[in-house]
Amino acid sequence: MPIHLVPVTPEQFGLWIERCSSAYAADLVTLGSSDDEARIQARATIAGAFPEARAAADNAVFDLVDGEGVTVGYVWVGTDHSDDPRAWWIWDIAVEPEHRGRGYGKAGMRLAEEYASSLGASTLGLSVFGFNSSARGLYESLGYETTSVKMRKTLVHD
Repeated sequence: MPIHLVPVTPEQFGLWIERCSSAYAADLVTLGSSDDEARIQARATIAGAFPEARAAADNAVFDLVDGEGVTVGYVWVGTDHSDDPRAWWIWDIAVEPEHRGRGYGKAGMRLAEEYASSLGASTLGLSVFGFNSSARGLYESLGYETTSVKMRKTLVHD
């Protein structure tokens, strides 16, 4: 089933911030942060990305909507933090659990690529948590290449 991008409205933006922050915090907990630390870091990160508490053309948030008008996920795409205005980033993409496995993630990525390209992007990057093997497989299938790897070891103190 085809999907399309629908900009998150200013009225929906606060709810999206909460949703995105909660999902990011859950990932941080998976990585070992406490619930409180994860929640604080996630909210600060997302709020810092939107200092005016709204999306913009170069920092856009879209719902992924199927042909029947059902929101199946979202994508956040915008310029990266470099001095190159042609370098863009997929800051977040999510497909609702009940809609996964139907190609919506791949279609959402392609739509984000088209959007960024239409605004002059020549590259599109993203980060993915190491534990998210299904997302990594999706990105590799779309031609994304690994450009850096972060590693960590938890040290046990006696």
